[in-house]
Amino acid sequence: MKKAILLSLTIFISYNATSADIIGDKEICSIQKDSSKAGQNVAYQWGKMALTATANDTEKFNPRPTVTSRYLGLIFTSVFDAWSRYDEKAIPVYLTGAERRPSNEHSLKNKEIAISYAAYRAMSEYYYSDVKLFTNFMRELGLDPNNNSLDPTTPEGIGNLAAKAVIEARKGDGSNQYGEETGSNGTAYFDYVNYKPVNSPDENVDLNRWQPKYFSDGKDGKFAPGCLTPFWNKVKPIALQSADQFRPGPPPLIGSEQLEKEVKEVIDLQANLTDHDKALVEFMRDGPQSVQQAGHWLKFAQEVSLRNNNSLDEDVKMYFYVQVVAMDAFIASWDAKMFYDSARPNALVHHYYKDQKIKAWGGPDKGFTELNGTEWRPYSPDTFLCPPFPSYVSGHSTISGGCAEALKLWTGSDEFGSEATLVAGAMTEPEHLGDTVTLKFPTFTETAEMAGISRVMGGYHIQSDNIAGLELGRDVAREAWKFYKKHIGEVVY
Repeated sequence: MKKAILLSLTIFISYNATSADIIGDKEICSIQKDSSKAGQNVAYQWGKMALTATANDTEKFNPRPTVTSRYLGLIFTSVFDAWSRYDEKAIPVYLTGAERRPSNEHSLKNKEIAISYAAYRAMSEYYYSDVKLFTNFMRELGLDPNNNSLDPTTPEGIGNLAAKAVIEARKGDGSNQYGEETGSNGTAYFDYVNYKPVNSPDENVDLNRWQPKYFSDGKDGKFAPGCLTPFWNKVKPIALQSADQFRPGPPPLIGSEQLEKEVKEVIDLQANLTDHDKALVEFMRDGPQSVQQAGHWLKFAQEVSLRNNNSLDEDVKMYFYVQVVAMDAFIASWDAKMFYDSARPNALVHHYYKDQKIKAWGGPDKGFTELNGTEWRPYSPDTFLCPPFPSYVSGHSTISGGCAEALKLWTGSDEFGSEATLVAGAMTEPEHLGDTVTLKFPTFTETAEMAGISRVMGGYHIQSDNIAGLELGRDVAREAWKFYKKHIGEVVY
């Protein structure tokens, strides 16, 4: 039976899914049952739990895609490391001091217990405000959440040790999770690099550089959010050698024919948005209770799990690889963003078309109209006008390019076949709804390209941001593939 998955509180999106999608349902797996198959296996169910926690995190702390990508990457690395001790060849990433268990202990039950404790401990560390949710799920699985054993000969101990190893190894990794970096003030994720934009929201002194923009506070006021995690280029990757390993060349600058052409493309695409285009922009942008890009591609991976009837072993490995790619792709994307500090289309349109009348979207209550170039805005609600950080490269394109390539490499095929149904305009202009649209994603590659072009259609990026981002993500995925193959014991280099 198909169940609806809600990507926001205001928009209906339906995926191809099964009844196993609903967390907390009495039919969800118990590790006393045969739960090795997709939709029933414990890895899949902890994946659903991670998505719920990510959505809750967005509600509590506002969108912070860099931070949540790290959470998901480290959670599934913990799960992988615990599982590796019950596999014949796998090599853990951070776990030490726990030897591979004898083959006669490589049972489904032991794997389930080990990865459940690893997931529980890691999620409780990173999504700490949802500990009660995770604790209840452990009890549903028939496991004792208070079992703190570190005995490396038991699955409970191995799971706890795996999460502990990851948590300890990643302290001081540049993310400033604990406010410990030099230059910080003890606050989690405080900007310890003291980034200051060249431009203010009111004055644009360098048109090539990022300019903060005013958002509505929803109470007839306005505010200009600062740059989100401007230090994320300093976070240590998992699979990459460095954040700048695949740094792309520079974006086009003011005065170039290419930039002028790409700015015009943004205007033309927005002026001709169809209901299908609006639906695509909104689907990829996500909304309230968003799971961000890393979570979005975890959802896609879970669809693959259901489609291919993945076993527990397969899901552990797939989620590990895809989420490592997402985490490292964010780090690589932020390296380019902070290195080039490039302007968003809204500032560029205001410059190039300041003395012209253009057809554009005037806002939620105005629809498409003729306005001055300086009034142009992205197809986005007033409370989240555009992402608050530099433009080049597109994060959506980088993460989508990377995760799509990862799923293609992991499955051995580009075939996807996902669909999503939603009402055009529901997240952006709810008083002027369009038609119900079904988006089709036939291949992983096309899905990534649709994600990328949606950011140009929406007015958040120019085409150069998209194209360079897609390629950067694919570079990350190919590099991480070598890392993945090493850790599943297939390639040593």
